[in-house]
Amino acid sequence: MNKAFTKEWWAAAGIRAIRTIAQTAIATIGTAVVMSDVNWLAVLSASVLSGILSLLMSIAGLPELEDKTL
Repeated sequence: MNKAFTKEWWAAAGIRAIRTIAQTAIATIGTAVVMSDVNWLAVLSASVLSGILSLLMSIAGLPELEDKTL
């Protein structure tokens, strides 16, 4: 049975995407010397793009679901 796009897949892929978004935001904010120098549009843009890419990469397979039989 195809494991993509099941309830479990969306949960695992969503968690991965949220973690990726958070990591990208932290890394992008960390490039600024002071908080007033943060380019918030760049942070938002990079974070959203990383989340979309994470979801697309999850289509190839999620290790979290490989061990489970659905």
